[in-house]
Amino acid sequence: MDQRFDVTERFAQGAQYIAGRLRTGGSERIHAVVDPATGEQVYTYRLAGAADVDDAVAAARAAFPVWAGATPGERSDAMHRFAAALGERAGELAYAESLQCGKPIKLSAEFDVPGSVDNTAFFAGAARHLEGKAAAEYSGDHTSYVRREPIGVVGSIAPWNYPLQMAAWKVLPAIAAGNTIVLKPAELTPLTSLMFAQAATEAGIPDGVVNIVTGTGPEAGEHLVGHPGVAMTSFTGSTGVGKRVAELATATVKRLHLELGGKAPFVVFDDADVEAAAHGAVAGALINSGQDCTAATRAYVQRPLYDAFVAAVADLMATVRLGDPFDPHTDLGPLISHAQRDRVAGFVERARGYATVVTGGEAPGGDLAKGAYYRPTLITGAAQDSEIVQSEIFGPVLVVLPFDSDDEGLALANDTPYGLAASAWSRDVYRTNRATREIKAGCVWINDHIPIISEMPHGGMRASGYGKDMSAYSFEEYTQVKHVMFDNTAEARKDWHRTVFGDRQT
Repeated sequence: MDQRFDVTERFAQGAQYIAGRLRTGGSERIHAVVDPATGEQVYTYRLAGAADVDDAVAAARAAFPVWAGATPGERSDAMHRFAAALGERAGELAYAESLQCGKPIKLSAEFDVPGSVDNTAFFAGAARHLEGKAAAEYSGDHTSYVRREPIGVVGSIAPWNYPLQMAAWKVLPAIAAGNTIVLKPAELTPLTSLMFAQAATEAGIPDGVVNIVTGTGPEAGEHLVGHPGVAMTSFTGSTGVGKRVAELATATVKRLHLELGGKAPFVVFDDADVEAAAHGAVAGALINSGQDCTAATRAYVQRPLYDAFVAAVADLMATVRLGDPFDPHTDLGPLISHAQRDRVAGFVERARGYATVVTGGEAPGGDLAKGAYYRPTLITGAAQDSEIVQSEIFGPVLVVLPFDSDDEGLALANDTPYGLAASAWSRDVYRTNRATREIKAGCVWINDHIPIISEMPHGGMRASGYGKDMSAYSFEEYTQVKHVMFDNTAEARKDWHRTVFGDRQT
């Protein structure tokens, strides 16, 4: 299914994409892209420095007047070609995504790539449908209307867990609205972001509209966020780093969009279908090796179903196949790095002191030992205020806790700082409707967990950030609203002038 290629040959000119071409970074630091399934280096490159960010912002600023001045139809046509170009290289994109992330090829090929192509096609259509209040005489003496205008240069920072999809979520609404963009992908996973930008150029999107700078957060990322030529910052990543991004953006009064961490609750009421809930919990907890901010991480199960649910989840986890990401039968690939695997293992080892590891809780041996693999892990017996329940682990770990009343279950679901996603499981429409009202999260699934679609918004609340990705709602993030008002009286002296001089005219 994958279309393999020589990464070093493909990106021999470097891992920066500025003004429509690849180039090497200006930093003295060399970085390696490592296959997390084998621990082997697959590509080395020179990181971006501050000067590269300056050049990328300059290219984006130079491209902005022409791209912002294009008609919505012209931008839409270019983005339809963009979607087609991505579709033509779908196999290569899936290969590169699995190589740099360790994702099973079936996840890359069946979820990441088609989802990104669909998102591109959606925004190609959405570019022609910017909404605003109808023109009307709201004051009686004036005609008012609203314009939606692009903001300018967007400086975006994307994480390593879904490099291609995060590039799409950052780039597409921004350019559909007429902005230009400088995207900094994670230095661990730049390959598909570079390919995404190349496809944009191939589709006829002008040079400088989409730029990629691949560097570290402290050097390239902070310089991008604080750059005076950048009008807006969009960041996806941890809540801790998001706070630092907000500090930097505030200093230059930038528009700010944050999609941060999550600790998604999975609430199972006592009338739920236990088999469906167990399947949903395992899939929702283990997708992308649990490296998903919306992953099911805290399952709260009403006590009558608790034992059956724990047993069913443990049995299902035992069937999950770890292996080579390029084997189509592999279910679970490695974590992004050995450092991340060790971080996840640290959470589990500390939890052994106060909870029970039902299954998993270890790295596999044998041929998989050289990779960053970690077995699917189920934990019970933890307290609500424990680290394993409250902290974002970002690995294949599910914690299950019991509850008695519906009030208690919903209260526990809300009892973390996060608010990105959640799910509730019940056959009772009144219970599920209550859950959708009371759970504090940007997305609440009912009897499912994880599916996303281009037409619907994704984003959180509380410590999970603010603003929306995907959907027409994302234009709220990437456009600025301007009120235009025309006088209809043609009179030199207006009645309201009396508040400054004179009396009411008769």
